[in-house]
Amino acid sequence: MAQKPSIPKGTRDFGPQEMAKRNYIFDTIKQVYQLYGFQQIETPAMETLGTLMGKYGEEGDKLLFKVLNSGDFLSKVTDDELRERNSLHLAAQLCEKGLRYDLTVPFARYVVMHREELQLPFKRYQMQPVWRADRPQKGRYREFWQFDGDIVGSDSLLNEVELMQIVDTVFTRFGVRVQIKINNRKILSGIAEVIGAADKIVDITVAIDKLDKIGLDNVNAELREDGLTEEQIAKLQPIITLEGTNDEKLDTIAQVLAASETGMRGVEELRYILGALKTAGLKNEIQLDLTLARGLNYYTGAIFEVKALDVPMGSILGGGRYDNLTGIFGMPGISGVGISFGIDRIFDVLNALDAYPKDAVNGTQLLFINFGERETAYCLPFVAQARAAGIRTEIFPDAAKMKKQMSYANAKQIPFVALAGENEMAAGKLTLKNMQTGEQTLVAPDELIAAVK
Repeated sequence: MAQKPSIPKGTRDFGPQEMAKRNYIFDTIKQVYQLYGFQQIETPAMETLGTLMGKYGEEGDKLLFKVLNSGDFLSKVTDDELRERNSLHLAAQLCEKGLRYDLTVPFARYVVMHREELQLPFKRYQMQPVWRADRPQKGRYREFWQFDGDIVGSDSLLNEVELMQIVDTVFTRFGVRVQIKINNRKILSGIAEVIGAADKIVDITVAIDKLDKIGLDNVNAELREDGLTEEQIAKLQPIITLEGTNDEKLDTIAQVLAASETGMRGVEELRYILGALKTAGLKNEIQLDLTLARGLNYYTGAIFEVKALDVPMGSILGGGRYDNLTGIFGMPGISGVGISFGIDRIFDVLNALDAYPKDAVNGTQLLFINFGERETAYCLPFVAQARAAGIRTEIFPDAAKMKKQMSYANAKQIPFVALAGENEMAAGKLTLKNMQTGEQTLVAPDELIAAVK
């Protein structure tokens, strides 16, 4: 017996139902981006390794899928190099291209290459798969989709405000309650500066994040283990025990960071963003969270994260401000801010909440039964009329037994079935069956369309 085919580990097939759900997610986010004036771009699945290497750190470089050169790729490799079995060196010789690791670096390359054509500020969204040679496990894949939105070429904090409005609008349309968390890299830098522990900011945020789970004494003990002095820990206490409204938190932070110019800039940036969002009428809560420290080697200003409130799930969106997107390609000075929706996690959240509209995930609305050539010829004009009216319509291709055709309708959850036999044709009508109630009605063609709609 022939061996059953398989797919590579860490990849997935998506069936019709899953694709209907995913397309609902994609379409909803696209519509909101377009509402705010964003334009869509796409970049190639493959980029040159010169574009990709060195942009994600040493670990990221190891996770790049490299593509063998076409033709005789061993022609330039010596026997000595083969005997050395130095995989990194050989990869450099054998591969000039790689699959994209994310959408950000290709976007930076795109901006540099097309700078003369772009109207700044440039508002872009992009939804495409990315690939990472990671070890597959639950919730982690080697091929997965990202959906990014960025505004580049503007330092205005209105861009941050607009992105948070987009986030709020998207999840409101999904019917998912979320909490939007915000922080600022400058505040974190200011904290490290004020207590004299610039190299400990990650340790500090990790420890503070455990406050609810392990309590203040244990957080302080962990900070001691991380190498902070008693004086530094004492200075951190107002930050660790930060409570109150966003405004009250900012007032406390401002007192602690009064001596840090960088930290105070971060405070003022957050005051502006949060103040503007108050007037925007967000449907979801936005919370200042000092433990939010994603992308510290990348983000330079505001940092964002979103979590679903009604489903236990990690972050379903992340993002922030970066001051030098294109500097890695020799074009400094282009600032930007962006967000990335976690499509797979949003898919899981909507599944858990059963939050998909029926119209979005249901396929065919009307099936015409096939009784033979004469009946089919009679039905075809009505099929065309139904489709012209926007009704998703099929006619069964074969004159199979009635039971088989009705089973097909049930399996596909088609809500209406139309039948035309001798009596219907003689009357110039159709019998319409509601598959949920079992009710059958003799209808004229225009009545058919109205009944299904």
